[in-house]
Amino acid sequence: MQPDMNPERLGLVSAVRGSVIDVRFERNLPPIRTLLRAGAKGEIAIEVLTQLNPNLVRGIALTPTQGLARGMQVDNTGMSLLAPTGTGILSRMFDVFGNAIDRLPPPQNIQWRSVHQEPPSLEERSTNIEIFETGIKVIDMLVPLERGGKAGLFGGAGVGKTVLLTEMIHNMVGQHKGVSIFCGIGERSREGEELYREMKEAGVLQNMVMVFGQMNEPPGARFRVGHAALTMAEYFRDEEQRDVLLLIDNVFRFIQAGMEVSGLMGQMPSRLGYQPTMGTELSQLEERIANTARGAITSIQAVYVPADDLPVDAGHDDFEHALPA
Repeated sequence: MQPDMNPERLGLVSAVRGSVIDVRFERNLPPIRTLLRAGAKGEIAIEVLTQLNPNLVRGIALTPTQGLARGMQVDNTGMSLLAPTGTGILSRMFDVFGNAIDRLPPPQNIQWRSVHQEPPSLEERSTNIEIFETGIKVIDMLVPLERGGKAGLFGGAGVGKTVLLTEMIHNMVGQHKGVSIFCGIGERSREGEELYREMKEAGVLQNMVMVFGQMNEPPGARFRVGHAALTMAEYFRDEEQRDVLLLIDNVFRFIQAGMEVSGLMGQMPSRLGYQPTMGTELSQLEERIANTARGAITSIQAVYVPADDLPVDAGHDDFEHALPA
């Protein structure tokens, strides 16, 4: 759709360096986290990450930037990235922009909310401790999960993290009559297609929402897809007063996307090459997962562990000496 080119909110592209875009505004400098649109049909989305001076902002592109050049017009939407909410999103599959990607007509009866929401205040949070029954005996007996809490599944590639998350969805819909939201961050598109087909065959799709930012998408999209899924979960917790199971596969890819964005923005990396703002970015996501008097968001997150196949002792610098005898 052609953006409404209001002269008061128009800017010009000053520089393009891959996914990093500098935009000059003569007036009305957009705030941080504002969504900008460029291209003939507004197909290039840019999120403002920093203000360089009173007339220049720097943002990260959430879409491919082919065709973008210096001097092109940019439209300040005046809003942040929005996510669809409401009962109309159930049984559907979305991307980070809220576009349906399941080849079905656009969803009806939805409202749009900013993906940047504040976590519940301490007064709103519930202090009751309840066990979240997964229906998987070994988990409920040995490592029980807390309702409204967060749990991680740590492991390397191909050990069954996604399979276990799929089984959690089956039990959540069957036992708790709640809503399951599956968020795929930086994983394979094949896994999303298989999950959709399996959930449809199992008859639980009507109580599910799937949101994907796959590994072939720009780092900006992968970095924000978790916030979009969490915004949908907050709607069902706060407005519908239902329990929500939020499954994230995989939260390491969220950190990795933030590291890529940080590197593109020229920030000095911290230890092991991660972004210096990693703690803040992760807490902004995780603190919104909470148990309130209205409902609870229980999150189970797969955590990919890179290079977990080498039994190297951290105390040895020499790899040869670290191998078992």
